[in-house]
Amino acid sequence: MSNINVTSLKNEEEALVWDSLKQAIALTSGFQKWQLGREVDGNDQQNMSLDKRVSLYLRETLETLAY
Repeated sequence: MSNINVTSLKNEEEALVWDSLKQAIALTSGFQKWQLGREVDGNDQQNMSLDKRVSLYLRETLETLAY
């Protein structure tokens, strides 16, 4: 029987799911419109990682929905 670290497998699976999810979100019209209308304090948003942009988009979307 081999030693399999269940925690590292779970982390790898979660990373794969997050990567697929953020790629799918980045292709949506809502994300693309948000990106076009967004100014990030003088910084070019393209310099931000996709991970950061999707996280910011989700946070702002959820905050808007919470109102």
